[in-house]
Amino acid sequence: MKAVTQTNFGFPGQTSFYKGKVRDVYTIDNRLMLMVVSDRISAFDVVLPQGIPYKGQVLNQIAAKFLDATADIVPNWKIATPDPMVTAGIFCEPFKVEMVIRGYLSGHAWREYKKGKRSICGVAMPDGMKENDRFPEPIITPTTKALVGHDEDISREEIISTGLVSPEEYAMLEEYTLALFERGTEIAASMGLILVDTKYEFGKADGRIYLIDEIHTPDSSRYFYMDGYQERQDANQPQKQLSKEFVREWLMEQGFSGQEGQQAPPMNEEIVNQISDRYIELFEKITGEKFIKTPAENVLKRIEENCLAFFKNQP
Repeated sequence: MKAVTQTNFGFPGQTSFYKGKVRDVYTIDNRLMLMVVSDRISAFDVVLPQGIPYKGQVLNQIAAKFLDATADIVPNWKIATPDPMVTAGIFCEPFKVEMVIRGYLSGHAWREYKKGKRSICGVAMPDGMKENDRFPEPIITPTTKALVGHDEDISREEIISTGLVSPEEYAMLEEYTLALFERGTEIAASMGLILVDTKYEFGKADGRIYLIDEIHTPDSSRYFYMDGYQERQDANQPQKQLSKEFVREWLMEQGFSGQEGQQAPPMNEEIVNQISDRYIELFEKITGEKFIKTPAENVLKRIEENCLAFFKNQP
């Protein structure tokens, strides 16, 4: 399959278009959004040169499943999935922060901890921890939502003092984040997995807070295999994980970590296919369902026709 790395649709009533790192977002009549999840892949906040076949379908279908599985906790933006690579939903004005929550000392938090830092985003981290240890309680470590470049760590106090989010609404975002993470942890455990960390994004429509974007996908979350977790920790061994950390690790082996002046390395067919296979494996492990590859021919035409059919059924 040829990866879908860009779209350029002109839908009836289209009022704006936004190209994110991975998603192409079409706003219709300022009330509906169509989110096309492309096969682009980003790491270290940089879009890599090659797309990954089936990655968009994997992310879109995982997110749709978990939006449905958490709709009783917080209303979400999803109305329908008119295509395996598309979610359609309510147009929301996003909050300019991403709510990152961590149950374990991994990834960015571990890299900061290793430098000797004992707080992140104003939240204290206990002494004496090692990589991939569980925190006594999950910690919320928000970031700014950068339109260009890197998201930056930010504290609760800074978010409120700078007026990014009001104190009352931020308290609600924290409450939703904790409840969503608890649900995600329960679902992951039922699949033999540990939800290590993840991020949630929220927005508002008609004065109401909605969960938006993706949820519990391998692009926004990190999972460990539950079986053998403690044994690996006790033996100081790396954890078996389900996330796109393996992509970051490959890039770092090539000398790329997203620093200024660095150029993303080329990705040959072998590494592209390996990454595609890993995403499909992630889908099956996280959802417990068999991944069904959609036909590879005329993907853009199929997406456009499915979206137009969705519009026809809207009031």
